[in-house]
Amino acid sequence: MAVSYRARKRLALLILMVGLPLYIVVAVTVVGWLDRPPIWAELLVYVALGVVWALPFKAVFKGIGQPDPEAPREP
Repeated sequence: MAVSYRARKRLALLILMVGLPLYIVVAVTVVGWLDRPPIWAELLVYVALGVVWALPFKAVFKGIGQPDPEAPREP
């Protein structure tokens, strides 16, 4: 079942406004539990977590910045 452009746009907005801040809090909490690793290791963990959060949502975000393909065209 294909999700409409409008629904994907709303879902992407929900993910960015609610899901991403929650993910950031969880990531900072997890890194806080570590026994203060070296700065390069901490940076590596943050970079990895920063990339990993978006992978499951790749299909949702794809094409969101483009004009609505379902909208009627103006002459």
